[in-house]
Amino acid sequence: MASSHSSSPVPQGSSSDVFFKKEVDPTKHIRTVQSLPDVCPKEPTGDINSLCVALSLLTDQHRWTVYHSKVNLPAALNDPRLAKRESDFFTKTWGLDFVDTEVIPSFYLPQINKEHFTVYQQEISQREKIHERCKSVCPPKDTFDRTLLHTHDKSRTDLEQVPKIFMKPDFALDDSLTFNSVLPWSHFNTAGGRGSRDAASSKLLQEKLSHYLDIVEVNIAHQISLRSEAFFHAMTSQHELQDYLKKTSQAVKMLRDKIAQIDKVMCEGSLHVLRLALTRNNCVKLYSKLKLMATVHQTQPTVQVLLSTSDYVGALDLIATTQEVLQQELQGIHSFRHLGSQLCELEKLIDKMMIAEFSTYSHSDLNRPLDDDCQILEEERLVSLIFGLLKQRKLNFLEIYGEEMIITAKNIIKQCVINKVSQIEEIDTDIIMKLADQMRMLNFPQWFDLLKDIFSKFKIFLQRVKATLNIIHSVVLSVLDKNQRTRELEELSQQKNVAKDNSLDTEVAYLIHEGMFISDAFAEGDLTPMAVDSTSQRNASPNSEPCSSDSVSEPECTTDSSSSKEQTSSSVTPGGADLMGSEDMKLTDLELGKLANNIQELLYNASDICHDRAVKFLTSRAKDGFLEKLNSTEFITLSRLMETFISDTEQICGRKSMSLLGALQSQANKFVNRFHEERKTKLSLLLDNERWKQADVPAEFQDLVDSLSDGKIALPEKKSGAAEERKPAGVLLVEGQQYAVVGTVLLLIRIILEYCQCVDNIPSVTTDMLTRLSDLLKYFNSRSCQLVLGAGALQVVGLKTITTKNLALSSRCLQLIVHYIPVIRAHFEAHLQPKQYSMLRHFDHITKDYHDHIAEISAKLVAIMDSLFDKLLSKYEVKAPVPSTCFRNICKQMAKMHEAIFDLLPEEQTQMLFLRINASYKLHLKKQLSHLNVINDGGPLNGLVTADVAFYTGNLQALKGLKDLDLNMAEIWEQKR
Repeated sequence: MASSHSSSPVPQGSSSDVFFKKEVDPTKHIRTVQSLPDVCPKEPTGDINSLCVALSLLTDQHRWTVYHSKVNLPAALNDPRLAKRESDFFTKTWGLDFVDTEVIPSFYLPQINKEHFTVYQQEISQREKIHERCKSVCPPKDTFDRTLLHTHDKSRTDLEQVPKIFMKPDFALDDSLTFNSVLPWSHFNTAGGRGSRDAASSKLLQEKLSHYLDIVEVNIAHQISLRSEAFFHAMTSQHELQDYLKKTSQAVKMLRDKIAQIDKVMCEGSLHVLRLALTRNNCVKLYSKLKLMATVHQTQPTVQVLLSTSDYVGALDLIATTQEVLQQELQGIHSFRHLGSQLCELEKLIDKMMIAEFSTYSHSDLNRPLDDDCQILEEERLVSLIFGLLKQRKLNFLEIYGEEMIITAKNIIKQCVINKVSQIEEIDTDIIMKLADQMRMLNFPQWFDLLKDIFSKFKIFLQRVKATLNIIHSVVLSVLDKNQRTRELEELSQQKNVAKDNSLDTEVAYLIHEGMFISDAFAEGDLTPMAVDSTSQRNASPNSEPCSSDSVSEPECTTDSSSSKEQTSSSVTPGGADLMGSEDMKLTDLELGKLANNIQELLYNASDICHDRAVKFLTSRAKDGFLEKLNSTEFITLSRLMETFISDTEQICGRKSMSLLGALQSQANKFVNRFHEERKTKLSLLLDNERWKQADVPAEFQDLVDSLSDGKIALPEKKSGAAEERKPAGVLLVEGQQYAVVGTVLLLIRIILEYCQCVDNIPSVTTDMLTRLSDLLKYFNSRSCQLVLGAGALQVVGLKTITTKNLALSSRCLQLIVHYIPVIRAHFEAHLQPKQYSMLRHFDHITKDYHDHIAEISAKLVAIMDSLFDKLLSKYEVKAPVPSTCFRNICKQMAKMHEAIFDLLPEEQTQMLFLRINASYKLHLKKQLSHLNVINDGGPLNGLVTADVAFYTGNLQALKGLKDLDLNMAEIWEQKR
């Protein structure tokens, strides 16, 4: 009866108990599913083998199994990753469209068959027999249920009589309210003569509480009776449980003895060896740590020694290495708690020292005597400074060097001026206090020598700056190259490590001793010597001198930095430097490339500084118009010196500076203006005083023309002896032709050659000179036209009249200029850029103007004779004597014309001119004959006219050079109608 309301009976001791039964045959490789451990495990059977399994189950009871997983359907439906539910999941149509699909069996779960339940059936069979026996003892279920229901209802009715306050979990008489409710004070109050009634109430209360107690006791006894079978069974199985526990303790004792023997035989020696290995490794680490601490302790004295030798790189390397060691390997050591901050302050001090040292070096290098042959001052010192500055990212040292260059350039000019002025005795420095005023007292040769000296000093200065910047540039490029090579090696090392890791498959064995791994212990033992060596190499002191510590030997105090310092200082050559390892260089490749470009720009700035100072020097001297007053030779000499300096500085620095070139161009423009104005004024004076008579040609002018014929456009050198012996010629011979010219034209040719030679000497003024020369030639053409054709010479010079000889001489002078215009054009074309060829059109315009002027002179000569013919022939009468007076006068005038121009103009031009004059003559004669009604009828009048014409023709052809002239006199007669 009782067993039916309790848990299943405790099984008797058997070897088939579930708790001690092995789960699965180990030969069957099936993963069994373990249930959760029971809260009250069943009694052991005493089987030792089963006990071992039970111990493993106790060990594994906290392991996670598939039965630990739980699914909360609302949590699965309410997916928190969705912004909101798209629609209701369960609807009345939910499931209508489901399609039966085959569920793929999980490869994590075994295939279950009937054999898997064999063990369970064997184990449950005994329980089933006990259950059947209990059913026979217990009453039928329906009767028991009715009796139990009746008893339960009665117990419930009795318990309802007990007040609820006694059933509360927190029932306690300590509470005053509870106490007053259970025992009212009114039952114990004896005052007022009501003692007998109160005593009866108290007795009634006592009986009521006793009744409540009886009800509870009855219910408790009833509950105990219902479970009496279980109690009796527990008491009877107590002896068996004690036997099980005794056997279990014996099994545990045997297991512990075996484990102790195994530990003593197999593990104790090995673990002792491992402990010794770990102890040894710890001792080695401790020794290395102490040695490292001794090395770090010597950091500050070593830094002081390095700074005393100006080895800033070694000092900075030592500080950086020490700081790294303090942060990584010596962190937390109390004795070194202030060393880090001290090293930081020391590093800042070194930064200031390097900047000051570089400033001092720049001043010493740039201000040493310029006659010193040494290009670079203390190269090793410079390399060390640059390394330190780059390491600390102090890139403003280029600005310091640039400022020092400006100061040095000023001092160079100042010192040169002082030296030159001190050599001139005429300059009283006591009266003239300012150095610029003293410099303006120099004449051109003295000032030119001063400028030449300044330029030579500037070139030496630029060469020194270039040599110094080349060293700095080589250091920067070497650092950049070293960074790139280091990066390539790191990438290659990473690739090798990846390949090694992929090919390495290690198995880790666990060592249940002090929480360590066996593989780690052995690996640590193998790697410790290498780590110690690398640590000692990385953290050693950069001084090659032995340390003063007694506990550290001399080799232990030496470091890699000292060797790198010695390599740097010993392998530096004038062409470059072998850099130390730059792992800790903080500059990126982009910054180093920018720094290299800034170094090149600084060299360009040095050239610009020199040119700017030279421009200021020129401007200071030009304040009183000194440069504008220079003659052509002096200015050309000055221009050549400046162009040479510009070319030299461009070759040194690699870029042409424009400031001095601009100043030269400005002065050249002023010179061209003054040069042109002087020549134009001179030409104007010559023309105003020209009497337009044929002038003798000195030998030097003939030589000048001959040199032009040879293709040399240059002023010939004066020959003192030979020039005096040679007499002037009457005409100018130019390529076999004779030119009768006036003196002004000879000087004009010389002036033109001066323009051309100025272009050769100063190519930068070619375009200005071309414009000025065009203006000069136009001025000569227009002015000569005004004086001759316009008869301006009558008032200017005082000529009585403009003769035909004046006109012919003017025409011949113009022809001489036209002859040389192509030569001048070719000369200027050789000095012009292709894009400037359009300026040559000025010569085409000038040639056209000159040809027009020549044609006007020819027309003027014809017009003179035309007016003469009109005057004479208008009075012509056909009568005796023959030849008539009119024709005699005409022939006389024609002879005078011929005599005036024949020696001036070439024969061809003379013939052409007389043909034009003869045509004018025939026109006037024909007009007069028509007026006189004289026709070609063979009559007496016709005979007289024919005789006069024959006289004219004979006289004209008798003139020199006109013999073969075709006069065609038949045109004077009217054609017969």
